Amino acid sequence: MVFDFLKRAPGAEKAAVVAVPEAKASANAAGFVAEAQASAHAGGFVTEAKASATGRVVAFGSSGRVAWSPRDAVSLARSGFQGNPIGFRAVKLIAEAAAALPLVLQDAERRYETHPVLDLIRRPNGVQGRAELFEAVYGHLLLSGNAYIEAVPGVGALPGELHVLRSDRMALVPGADGWPVAYDYTVSGRTHRFSMSAEQLPICHIKTFHPQDDHYGFSPMQAAAVALDVHTSASAWSKALLDNAARPSGAIVYKGADGQSHLTNDQYDRLLSEMESHHQGAKNAGRPMLLEGGLDWKPMGFSPSDMELHQTKQAAAREIAIAFGVPPMLMGIPGDATYANYQEANRAFYRLTVLPLVQRVAAGVSHWLSGFTGEAVELRPDLDQIPALAVERDQQWARVGAADFLTPAEKRALLGLPRLPEAGVVEDGEA
Repeated sequence: MVFDFLKRAPGAEKAAVVAVPEAKASANAAGFVAEAQASAHAGGFVTEAKASATGRVVAFGSSGRVAWSPRDAVSLARSGFQGNPIGFRAVKLIAEAAAALPLVLQDAERRYETHPVLDLIRRPNGVQGRAELFEAVYGHLLLSGNAYIEAVPGVGALPGELHVLRSDRMALVPGADGWPVAYDYTVSGRTHRFSMSAEQLPICHIKTFHPQDDHYGFSPMQAAAVALDVHTSASAWSKALLDNAARPSGAIVYKGADGQSHLTNDQYDRLLSEMESHHQGAKNAGRPMLLEGGLDWKPMGFSPSDMELHQTKQAAAREIAIAFGVPPMLMGIPGDATYANYQEANRAFYRLTVLPLVQRVAAGVSHWLSGFTGEAVELRPDLDQIPALAVERDQQWARVGAADFLTPAEKRALLGLPRLPEAGVVEDGEA
């Protein structure tokens, strides 16, 4: 509430007239009014201008502080993915690598070569294939920490189509017990509600771990937000330096006759015109300069802060890559990029970043689709078809194959393979 009723009466030195509108003299403001009247009678503060009492506090608290970009999902996607090459490359690298992994469908007894779930995953809708659908899922998980898949009813038990919904448009509606009872999807002021009370859930919500939120996930983009701001600001600073030729390459000092140090207006305009037409731009790079009439050239170099800016930018790029779980050398960030190190980095990237993400999403989608069919089937990444893990898989197959104390069933379990059917039993669709 802003009070604008303190006014010193004209010509009054010892007394002041205090006008208190009845509309503003509420019970909550009674104490403040009494204090204001006492201050006015005592020759205290009187002002004509309207101002908030917190203005000085806000100005003091924000003075000299760093201005960070907004931390909501839309702003982070715009600044960290669309406006930053490191964030863009990290998200694309993970999402494309994860979407390219082959998936197998199996249960406790067998691995399927053909199955309605595989057909749905292979062509989830009329405009997307498996890779496009899962790339969108992984992208939303990395950008916002949440991914939403919609099931469009079909003619059979399984959904007819699967669609990925934008996470920034989705809002979870919790029930009295805290569990989601609906999801609201809002576009241009229009909202569609997906009820979660049915037996077959229309929305599959996949989220990452968030220590302070019960309903939404925490994205790597949020963890890398500060490094993204530093990297983007460093790029803007470098662009400004380039616009100014990286730094004034030198200064022209005029020492005229008889100690004069000022050019006339005509001389200044002529010198400026010659500099712009003959010594600026890429086509004039390296052209010698002819100085006359007391002009002298003083070269300039880069300051230490300008030289350290590139190192700061590289450090911010490394922090962004680390937040996403991508080895810096895979992002093209300078470092120890030997061939052996690159192989190890690529193997660690798949083992520590891509596989956990794919396993999380595949498990969530499998459990969700099982509610439609009633079958306990599971989607898994086929580790034997990942080139980056070929050496590890060969070693594991050799170790398990040489273990004579293990039964064939135990060996298959260690290798992630389903059990063999009993003798004389042939299952339809069995691999």
